[in-house]
Amino acid sequence: MPQTKEDMKQYYLNNKEKFKAYYLANNEKLKEQHKQYKLNNKDKIKEQKKEYQKTDNGKKSLRIASWKQLGVISDDFNELYEKYINTNNCDNCDVELIHGMFGNNKKCLDHCHTTGQFRNVLCHGCNIRRG
Repeated sequence: MPQTKEDMKQYYLNNKEKFKAYYLANNEKLKEQHKQYKLNNKDKIKEQKKEYQKTDNGKKSLRIASWKQLGVISDDFNELYEKYINTNNCDNCDVELIHGMFGNNKKCLDHCHTTGQFRNVLCHGCNIRRG
C-alpha cells in the first residue's frame, strides 16, 4: 500500500479504472454516509469551519468567494488577492486604507458591474463616487 502522497498519486494513476469502478458501485452509499456524517457532526463541522476561517487560507477563500458572489471575474484570483492584500493606499486618492466593515477609507475591490473585470483597489469613498 502507498506510504507517501506521491506514492498514492502514482497508485491512483496506475489504478484509475479500479477507483472509477468502486465509485460507480458505491456512489449512492457514499453520498448517504456523507449526509449522515454531516447530520451527526453539525457542531464539530461548524467549529472546524469557524477555526479554518481564522487562518490565512480561510480568510483568503472567504474573500475570493465573496468577490465571485459579487460578480468579479478574474483569470487568477490568487494574483488578485495578493494585489488586494498588498495595497495599502487608495489607487485614486492615496488615502491610507483600513481593513474592516466601516469607515470611508475601508478597502474595496473596484470592478465593472457590467463585465465583472477588476479595475482598482480603492477606499470606500472613491468606490462609491465612481459608481
